[in-house]
Amino acid sequence: MSITAVRAYLAQFGLDSKVLEFPVSSATVELAAEAAGVIPARIAKSLSFKVDGEAILIVTAGDAKVDNAKFKAAFHTKAKMLTPDEVTEMIGHAIGGVCPFGIKEGVKVYLDESMKRFDSVFPAAGSSNSAIELTCDQLEQVAQNCQGWGDFCKGWA
Repeated sequence: MSITAVRAYLAQFGLDSKVLEFPVSSATVELAAEAAGVIPARIAKSLSFKVDGEAILIVTAGDAKVDNAKFKAAFHTKAKMLTPDEVTEMIGHAIGGVCPFGIKEGVKVYLDESMKRFDSVFPAAGSSNSAIELTCDQLEQVAQNCQGWGDFCKGWA
Protein backbone atom coordinates (compact mmCIF):
# COMPACT_ATOMS: atom_id res chain seq x y z
CA MET A 1 0.00 0.00 0.00
CA SER A 2 1.10 3.58 -0.26
CA ILE A 3 0.31 7.23 0.07
CA THR A 4 -2.12 6.67 -2.83
CA ALA A 5 -4.02 4.05 -0.79
CA VAL A 6 -4.05 6.39 2.22
CA ARG A 7 -5.40 9.28 0.13
CA ALA A 8 -8.12 7.00 -1.28
CA TYR A 9 -9.04 5.82 2.24
CA LEU A 10 -9.10 9.38 3.64
CA ALA A 11 -11.20 10.63 0.69
CA GLN A 12 -14.31 9.06 2.22
CA PHE A 13 -13.89 11.50 5.12
CA GLY A 14 -13.04 14.48 2.91
CA LEU A 15 -9.49 14.54 4.30
CA ASP A 16 -7.41 13.38 1.32
CA SER A 17 -6.42 16.94 0.46
CA LYS A 18 -4.96 17.40 3.98
CA VAL A 19 -2.16 14.88 3.33
CA LEU A 20 1.20 16.64 3.47
CA GLU A 21 4.06 15.48 1.25
CA PHE A 22 7.51 16.67 2.27
CA PRO A 23 10.59 17.13 0.08
CA VAL A 24 12.58 15.40 2.84
CA SER A 25 12.23 12.15 4.77
CA SER A 26 9.75 11.95 7.63
CA ALA A 27 10.52 8.30 8.36
CA THR A 28 11.42 8.82 12.04
CA VAL A 29 9.80 10.87 14.78
CA GLU A 30 12.67 13.37 14.70
CA LEU A 31 12.65 13.73 10.91
CA ALA A 32 8.85 14.00 10.81
CA ALA A 33 8.87 16.69 13.49
CA GLU A 34 11.49 18.67 11.59
CA ALA A 35 9.59 18.31 8.29
CA ALA A 36 6.25 19.31 9.88
CA GLY A 37 7.77 22.09 12.00
CA VAL A 38 6.46 20.71 15.31
CA ILE A 39 7.91 19.20 18.49
CA PRO A 40 8.61 15.44 18.25
CA ALA A 41 5.91 14.59 20.82
CA ARG A 42 3.21 15.76 18.36
CA ILE A 43 4.21 13.10 15.83
CA ALA A 44 1.74 10.21 16.13
CA LYS A 45 3.92 7.14 15.70
CA SER A 46 2.30 3.85 14.72
CA LEU A 47 3.93 0.85 16.40
CA SER A 48 3.15 -2.63 15.09
CA PHE A 49 2.88 -5.69 17.29
CA LYS A 50 1.79 -9.30 17.02
CA VAL A 51 -0.98 -10.50 19.36
CA ASP A 52 -2.29 -14.06 19.00
CA GLY A 53 -0.72 -14.27 15.54
CA GLU A 54 -2.48 -11.11 14.35
CA ALA A 55 -1.03 -7.66 13.71
CA ILE A 56 -2.15 -4.66 15.76
CA LEU A 57 -1.14 -1.01 15.70
CA ILE A 58 -0.71 1.17 18.76
CA VAL A 59 -0.57 4.85 17.84
CA THR A 60 1.27 6.94 20.43
CA ALA A 61 2.74 10.39 20.89
CA GLY A 62 6.25 10.71 19.53
CA ASP A 63 7.80 10.91 22.99
CA ALA A 64 5.98 7.89 24.45
CA LYS A 65 7.28 4.35 24.84
CA VAL A 66 5.12 1.25 25.19
CA ASP A 67 5.07 0.05 28.80
CA ASN A 68 5.51 -3.74 28.79
CA ALA A 69 3.41 -4.25 31.94
CA LYS A 70 0.53 -2.15 30.56
CA PHE A 71 0.75 -3.96 27.22
CA LYS A 72 0.60 -7.37 28.94
CA ALA A 73 -2.35 -6.26 31.09
CA ALA A 74 -4.26 -5.09 28.00
CA PHE A 75 -3.42 -7.93 25.60
CA HIS A 76 -2.54 -10.82 27.95
CA THR A 77 0.76 -11.43 26.17
CA LYS A 78 4.27 -10.02 26.04
CA ALA A 79 4.85 -7.10 23.65
CA LYS A 80 6.45 -8.47 20.47
CA MET A 81 7.07 -6.00 17.67
CA LEU A 82 6.75 -7.12 14.06
CA THR A 83 9.89 -7.45 11.95
CA PRO A 84 10.24 -5.01 9.03
CA ASP A 85 9.12 -7.71 6.58
CA GLU A 86 6.13 -8.60 8.78
CA VAL A 87 5.15 -4.93 9.00
CA THR A 88 4.92 -4.65 5.21
CA GLU A 89 3.19 -8.03 4.86
CA MET A 90 0.74 -7.79 7.78
CA ILE A 91 0.05 -4.04 8.01
CA GLY A 92 0.40 -3.05 4.37
CA HIS A 93 2.81 -0.12 4.72
CA ALA A 94 6.60 -0.12 4.94
CA ILE A 95 8.38 1.14 8.04
CA GLY A 96 8.62 4.92 7.88
CA GLY A 97 5.12 5.26 6.42
CA VAL A 98 3.11 3.05 8.79
CA CYS A 99 -0.15 4.72 9.76
CA PRO A 100 -3.68 3.69 10.79
CA PHE A 101 -5.15 4.44 7.33
CA GLY A 102 -5.33 2.27 4.23
CA ILE A 103 -4.09 -0.76 6.15
CA LYS A 104 -4.90 -4.42 5.62
CA GLU A 105 -8.29 -5.68 6.75
CA GLY A 106 -8.42 -7.06 10.28
CA VAL A 107 -5.57 -4.99 11.72
CA LYS A 108 -6.88 -3.52 14.96
CA VAL A 109 -5.80 0.02 15.83
CA TYR A 110 -5.46 1.27 19.41
CA LEU A 111 -4.88 4.93 20.26
CA ASP A 112 -2.75 5.86 23.26
CA GLU A 113 -3.82 8.59 25.67
CA SER A 114 -0.38 10.19 25.38
CA MET A 115 -1.65 12.07 22.28
CA LYS A 116 -4.65 13.66 24.03
CA ARG A 117 -2.53 16.48 25.51
CA PHE A 118 -2.25 18.05 22.03
CA ASP A 119 -4.84 19.90 19.94
CA SER A 120 -3.56 18.03 16.90
CA VAL A 121 -1.07 15.30 16.01
CA PHE A 122 0.73 14.23 12.83
CA PRO A 123 0.54 10.54 11.87
CA ALA A 124 2.33 9.34 8.74
CA ALA A 125 0.30 8.94 5.57
CA GLY A 126 1.64 5.80 3.91
CA SER A 127 5.08 6.92 2.74
CA SER A 128 8.38 7.93 4.32
CA ASN A 129 7.84 11.59 3.41
CA SER A 130 4.21 12.23 4.33
CA ALA A 131 1.93 13.08 7.24
CA ILE A 132 -1.50 14.46 7.98
CA GLU A 133 -2.47 16.85 10.77
CA LEU A 134 -5.54 15.65 12.67
CA THR A 135 -7.22 16.45 15.96
CA CYS A 136 -7.45 13.51 18.34
CA ASP A 137 -11.20 13.32 17.66
CA GLN A 138 -10.54 13.19 13.91
CA LEU A 139 -7.88 10.53 14.40
CA GLU A 140 -10.31 8.39 16.38
CA GLN A 141 -12.99 8.83 13.71
CA VAL A 142 -10.78 7.97 10.72
CA ALA A 143 -8.32 5.41 12.12
CA GLN A 144 -9.22 2.18 10.38
CA ASN A 145 -10.70 -0.53 12.64
CA CYS A 146 -10.12 1.73 15.66
CA GLN A 147 -10.60 0.03 19.01
CA GLY A 148 -10.57 3.29 20.96
CA TRP A 149 -8.26 4.86 23.49
CA GLY A 150 -6.10 3.15 26.08
CA ASP A 151 -3.11 3.69 28.34
CA PHE A 152 -0.32 1.60 26.86
CA CYS A 153 2.69 3.86 27.36
CA LYS A 154 5.13 5.43 29.77
CA GLY A 155 7.67 8.17 29.54
CA TRP A 156 5.56 11.04 28.33
CA ALA A 157 5.07 14.25 30.26
